[in-house]
Amino acid sequence: MTAVSTSTSTSTTTTAAAPLATEARGTPRARRRGLSPGRRLPATRLIGPALLLALWAAASAAGRLDPGAIPAPWTVVRTAGHLWSAGTLPTDILTSLERAAYGFAIGLTAGVVLALASGLSRVGEALIDGTVNLNRAIPTLGLIPLFILWLGIGEAFKIAIIAIVVYIPIYLNTHAALSGIDSRFVELAEVQGLSRLQFVRKIVVPGALPGFFVGLRLGVTGSWLGLVVLEQINATSGLGYMMFQAQNYGQSDVILVGLLVYGVFGLISDSVVRLVERRVLSWRRTLSS
Repeated sequence: MTAVSTSTSTSTTTTAAAPLATEARGTPRARRRGLSPGRRLPATRLIGPALLLALWAAASAAGRLDPGAIPAPWTVVRTAGHLWSAGTLPTDILTSLERAAYGFAIGLTAGVVLALASGLSRVGEALIDGTVNLNRAIPTLGLIPLFILWLGIGEAFKIAIIAIVVYIPIYLNTHAALSGIDSRFVELAEVQGLSRLQFVRKIVVPGALPGFFVGLRLGVTGSWLGLVVLEQINATSGLGYMMFQAQNYGQSDVILVGLLVYGVFGLISDSVVRLVERRVLSWRRTLSS
């Protein structure tokens, strides 16, 4: 009787454990829903603009938009072709690119240097951080009259304003990333006897790169936002000047051409920064990987 009971108990336990083992092996009922966003889809950033363009075209074709206020996409494309063949649009684009490039280069250099000086030294932080945050609190476009008095009405003040617009987000995000480096890494570097240069190369730079790229993306976008305003102040060429002249003559299609060019350049430059960021920070495992 004891042996039979033991055998029956063992058989019952085995029978009860079988479904659990089956579920543990990964039946559909036991699988958990994935929390990850999933694999990256190709050209996902173009879906939104393409949908917006499709809605614009559909509304224009249905007569829902006033052609005098918002011309149809094909009208804007035709106007862009005329401006390009006349040589006006290429000249304005090159002028705008040159201004944006000079201002961005100066702002990038200033933002990185100031962030390193402030993030790696208490004295530097005391001298720099408060000044930069004071500058951030002042509307940058409100500095235009003062910079015109200092630098004149030419190209210098435009490049200076763009540099200010660029360096502030780069400084803030890079400095925040430097401040967020775990102090245990600093202690480890001291124990390992790393020199100052080795400490910067192996600890500071990898720790600051994620924040730097966030600031870089904001700086790239800010350079285009500042440019569209600055090119309407005593300019004789550039996309902003073209749009200002079109406003005087009521040419909404020309204004939309300028806005679309700004938008395309902004999207391309941001995409390039994101691509470089993914390559440089390929060692990180994130949701966007």
